[in-house]
Amino acid sequence: MLDAETKRKIDSTRDTLVGKVADPKAQVDQITNALIYKFMDDMDKKAQDLGGRATFFINNFEKYSWTKLLDKKLSGYERLNLYEQAITGMSKNPHIPQLFRDIFKDAVLPYRDPETLSLFLKEIDRFSYDHSENLGDVFEYLLSVLGSQGDAGQFRTPRHIIDFIVNIVDPKKNETILDPACGTAGFLISAYNHILRQYDGKYNKGTSQRAQRNLSPGEKQNIMKNFAGYDITPDMVKLSLVNMYLHGFADPHIFEYDTLTNEDRWNELATVILANPPFMTPKGGIRPHRRFSIQCNRSEVLFVDYIAEHLTPSGRAGIIVPEGIVFQSQNAYKQLRKMLVEEYLVVVISLPAGVFKPYSGVKTSILLLDRLLAKKSEYVGFFKVENDGFQLGDKRLPINQNDLPEAQAQIGEYLRLLRTGKSLDDLQPTLGLIVKKEKIASDDEFSLIGERYKSKVHLTTTFPHVPLKTVATITAGNSAPQGAEYFEGGKFPFIRTSDVGAIHRSDDFAGARDKVNQKAINNLRLRLFPPGTILFPKSGASTFLNHRVTISEAAYVASHLACIICDEKKALSKYIYNVLCLIDAKQIAPDQDYPSLRLTTIENIKIPLPPLEIQKEIVEQIKIKQNAINHAKEIIKNLERERDDILAKKLEG
Repeated sequence: MLDAETKRKIDSTRDTLVGKVADPKAQVDQITNALIYKFMDDMDKKAQDLGGRATFFINNFEKYSWTKLLDKKLSGYERLNLYEQAITGMSKNPHIPQLFRDIFKDAVLPYRDPETLSLFLKEIDRFSYDHSENLGDVFEYLLSVLGSQGDAGQFRTPRHIIDFIVNIVDPKKNETILDPACGTAGFLISAYNHILRQYDGKYNKGTSQRAQRNLSPGEKQNIMKNFAGYDITPDMVKLSLVNMYLHGFADPHIFEYDTLTNEDRWNELATVILANPPFMTPKGGIRPHRRFSIQCNRSEVLFVDYIAEHLTPSGRAGIIVPEGIVFQSQNAYKQLRKMLVEEYLVVVISLPAGVFKPYSGVKTSILLLDRLLAKKSEYVGFFKVENDGFQLGDKRLPINQNDLPEAQAQIGEYLRLLRTGKSLDDLQPTLGLIVKKEKIASDDEFSLIGERYKSKVHLTTTFPHVPLKTVATITAGNSAPQGAEYFEGGKFPFIRTSDVGAIHRSDDFAGARDKVNQKAINNLRLRLFPPGTILFPKSGASTFLNHRVTISEAAYVASHLACIICDEKKALSKYIYNVLCLIDAKQIAPDQDYPSLRLTTIENIKIPLPPLEIQKEIVEQIKIKQNAINHAKEIIKNLERERDDILAKKLEG
């Protein structure tokens, strides 16, 4: 994770260029080239310190070593000329890898100010290649500062989230591994390190099992051939190549490739796919080719489709997706979820909003795909991470609360039981629940929100469950009229969410602060809702407070309330009201951090539907119990008054 000191150093480096290099893209190029230059020199020095020899800055290029470049004996113009010769001629250096020569191809120094260059190189000298991820951190912070990441929908994936996904997917040494939106190759490097740890000869963390013997150099080279990454951005490709080279990949397979519109690599499959694809779709949408199963122009849908379709028959994937993938009601999203549930999906992991701070507060989930398991399993596991070990604000400071280790353990046990064909009856994950696919498929939404499948009250019944829309019409209320003239001498109440909140629960609600003047409001064409309409908050804070009322007289209703009008030949409004009182809105809300429900979500709430006679009996019995509760409350109030009077009476006497 990018630390504050690195951010400060990058900001200071950019400040030295602002007066001479105004174009943000050119600033990025200058800093990137200088860092790679410096890091190559660091690797030469490290080799020499270990008793080896320099390999990059030798022979005719020895004069360009970083140490000689920063020699204090050089004048400002001598240093400027030496640096310009170095970066413009580096592409011809036969002692550096071809990918480094490609990076320095067409490199230029866009200014001739020796003082600016000296200050710039002094700032670059503050960085050192002691950890290969530094380069990726630095470059991606530059993009975030310059606005490139947000516009492209590309967000820096925190390393601990990458490692979490890789550990669960568990890539092996003989498997092909792909990231079709690789950025700076964070997933690929984590996967490679994960494989190496399986053969480091040490005890595996959290177990008593010793890892297998170390891999030979030849075996490592064979493993590296199995890794590939694509990215549409040349700058990202450049950084991926460097980052993988610094991790020992002599010939990294990173390609500048548009995964969604180019067909050249369509027939290339992978055993393991790991990705955090771009979340945003450019204006006008994507124009993909026609080989996708899901036809649409949304980048997040197409990427998930691409990943699923490019797994081998035994393939697995870990994908970070925006929340829209798990709940959006547009047809393409529903088709995608249906395909995933039926053929690929084994686990959904909800991450807290803020994981991508400071770049974005977007809410995300992780989809785990496994073609073999999905075909033989009738379940999908839903797990929820509330804390990832860091604050969820912009600073992302470490905290003690971290659900990731426990989530990894619980998901691992769930997958182990699936693979061994053992019963899931005794599996009770504290961070999630296991849901049958038939329950997910019980309506056409195929929602992947785990909370939706939790029951606040388990209704064991032999009666059929039907969507609410089959027994009632559900519409939004009206926009509130503006102006006192609409309420002078009014007759029918205008019910707002605050009116409902003041009552909280009532199956016989009448009245509101404001009464609407019927004549004055006719021109606004507002709808008058009949007695028996159930009001169900659908947006705002009252949504998660689960207020529910049934109006006893005709009323106008505000737009934040869903208005449910029952077909009394199928379902009694007071029966439906009581059922809805058992529905926790947060369990069906698409975004657990934002109180909002779509009408389509409310329409698809499953309602147990007994015959009308039994509904009447249920309503009558509930009414008897409610009357008893109300009576008991009055008794308690009287006792409380008598208790409080004791002291006053004793003092008076």
